[in-house]
Amino acid sequence: MSILVAAVLVALNIGLIFLLLAAPIGVRTIRISRLIQARRDRLWSALWPLGENASWSGEYLRAEQLPDDASLARLQLRWEGRDGKPIERTVRLQEVVHGKRFAASVVDDTSLDLAFWSNYREIADLAVTHDGVLVTLTRTDRYRGLAFLAFRYFSLRRELGKLKIWAETGKFRAGGLFEHPASQVGFAVLSAFLLWPLFGLSLGGLVLAFVLTTVVALHELGHMAAFRLMGHRKVRMIFVPLLGGIAIGGKPYDSRFEVAFVALMGAGFSAFLVPVAIASSSYASAEGWRIGAALLASLAGCAAFFNIANLVPVWKFDGGQVLRQICPSPPLLALASFLLLGAFLALGRLAGLQPWLLVSIGAIFAILSLATAGGGVKPRHELKPISVFDRLAIGAALLAVFAIHGYGLLWAASKIA
Repeated sequence: MSILVAAVLVALNIGLIFLLLAAPIGVRTIRISRLIQARRDRLWSALWPLGENASWSGEYLRAEQLPDDASLARLQLRWEGRDGKPIERTVRLQEVVHGKRFAASVVDDTSLDLAFWSNYREIADLAVTHDGVLVTLTRTDRYRGLAFLAFRYFSLRRELGKLKIWAETGKFRAGGLFEHPASQVGFAVLSAFLLWPLFGLSLGGLVLAFVLTTVVALHELGHMAAFRLMGHRKVRMIFVPLLGGIAIGGKPYDSRFEVAFVALMGAGFSAFLVPVAIASSSYASAEGWRIGAALLASLAGCAAFFNIANLVPVWKFDGGQVLRQICPSPPLLALASFLLLGAFLALGRLAGLQPWLLVSIGAIFAILSLATAGGGVKPRHELKPISVFDRLAIGAALLAVFAIHGYGLLWAASKIA
């Protein structure tokens, strides 16, 4: 991988990460309508949280009106909380016109801090037409980054689509096309073809693009394995073309150790593969298997580059996640962050990067870390603290993973030189 290609990949990923996770979008309203050929009372009973068919999608396990205030309803959701029990949410129902319209806001949540819901408001409106009932769902919230805004938009579209099928046929179809394994494989292939021009529009460039995509998948597989080890019964991977992949657990984090362990295992899993790829490439080269040796060398180099880049102490990157859990005070966190960033820049210099490029990369990472700081979703209750022993163990593992990938990067750079 040339220096120019590496710089372009870093710039593209940093720009996309800022746009998706940190750009100040402000308060936005999503409004989607769908004409459904069904009785309005049937649709109302499904959308109204206290309706007879409110559990049509399985989202609500139970709903009850609070005795002290008729405008409040407590909902028990099918998603698990940190304790493995269903999450409960209390909503305030306003502007109610029975059978036609209602608005709702969240006043209590057993999983998320109430600040997360401070700007949230949803509205359901049902209007009878000569062709059926026009159902309009509205979601208003304050967003930081386009990722959650896009997630809400597609979730709302899916909800209306499934509601239409259920209301017209009486059948509910679980899942969706986006997270289907075939779709995710398609997104991975698309991502490889989008990366192809960066490596040169040749057969070798296409192979490198697919190698890097495979590296991304292996990285997310490490996160998924860590989720399972931490007791998550359901895990999945979502591929985002060009940007990479996202591993999603089945419940919120319970402890700081869990956050650090899951974050580190993305690069940690590949740390077992890089030495094997290097040794196999050297053996293949000694045996005269040039194509096999080159392919294994590309795998080792791409894995080392991608994973060590994820260990940079940026707030949203794996390295930043790990350091925030194991550093008990802001001064220590700042010191550890600068040391890790300094090690990354020194490694880049040893790999042959020019000083001006290293300074630029360091400045970009620092700006990105500041821009994304504090943008995470805060849980309702503080995570369980991490012990001193666990801090030392995670810290040692972080150094070991960084060293392995650092060696892999230098080894790959020596092959290119």
